[in-house]
Amino acid sequence: MTSRKRLTPEESRNSALEAARALLIETGPQSVTLKAVAARIGRTHANLLHHFGSASGLQKELARHLAETVCETIKDAVRASRAGLGSPREVVDLAFDAFDKEGAGALASWMILTGNEDALSPIVETIHQLVDDIAPEEAEDHGKVMRLHEETLALVLMAMGDALIGSALARSLGLPETAARDRAQRMLERSLELINQPS
Repeated sequence: MTSRKRLTPEESRNSALEAARALLIETGPQSVTLKAVAARIGRTHANLLHHFGSASGLQKELARHLAETVCETIKDAVRASRAGLGSPREVVDLAFDAFDKEGAGALASWMILTGNEDALSPIVETIHQLVDDIAPEEAEDHGKVMRLHEETLALVLMAMGDALIGSALARSLGLPETAARDRAQRMLERSLELINQPS
């Protein structure tokens, strides 16, 4: 009989979060339970209970984990775009993919439906931090900061809405499935033009 490798508390938490993320993407938010995650990583239910306290605690930490991972990627894309190495479309695609392919939209909806709305706080806080991190040079111009906050709000709401009903709605309106992404790209390009104009 082989013994399981002893993980540090941080390794154990990270392993559980990656397993929860995989379950979220593969089978949806309703499958992100302590029992399912424990089975996926070969740990006990009690072990996960110790780390997260409850299924809602696990979901809240998963939301934080997703938000941090996604925002770090978006931050890199924004910096690359500013350096002439990327494009606003890449930023838009990363945001939309985070809510669609990475499952953040489904997780957020599930948490709202199950009454676990406070679990959305990590997503909101992380996105706010992202905006503050990528816009330090505009910090002196309140109007530009407010515009960036408004555009971030619009981008996140568009990405979440698109993840939930975008394809079906676009089809019913006779639009291409990329219609919301295309609109978000135009919005972001216009916003960047205005932000980069001298005050």
